Amino acid sequence: MYAQRKAPFTPRSNPGRFGYRPAPVRARIGLAMRRGMNFGALDDAEAVMRGRGLSLAPMSVGEGGLNVGGTSVLPTAQASDIDSGALKALVVPAGSHDPDPNAATALDEVIARAGAKGVPVLAFGDGVGVALRVLGRPAEAFAAAPAVLITGDAVEPLADAAELGAAAGRIQ
Repeated sequence: MYAQRKAPFTPRSNPGRFGYRPAPVRARIGLAMRRGMNFGALDDAEAVMRGRGLSLAPMSVGEGGLNVGGTSVLPTAQASDIDSGALKALVVPAGSHDPDPNAATALDEVIARAGAKGVPVLAFGDGVGVALRVLGRPAEAFAAAPAVLITGDAVEPLADAAELGAAAGRIQ
């Protein structure tokens, strides 16, 4: 029996049973890794994006991997993946300001690449101001927004998980 195996889910071959089934992946998006990264007021943002079929690929915008709470996170995507079209969007989380000036420059470069390629940018917390500054958009109007979606010339504030889910559903 499945209960004897202590499986956290039932196999897909048994459609009559309910269990954990992840959403199918529609698009791979880059997650710009920052020190102390978080999603600010939208702490469930990662789950919302994954639930809408977006797969987050960590991108190094500094010297390589990142250690988060004792866990090493290695990058699986690069800035060149934006140029090739392998990444369909970029996520700029909130985070502490890295004392390394090369990390800030690398983050700015990744955001600029996404803007030049026309790739949507989802920014959270203090990442909103960073993304808007790099893309040459006015940041004052969106200073209080917990998140924004930047597509082309449009900037859409995202106030809650429902709005984030709707925006994530439009990324292809």
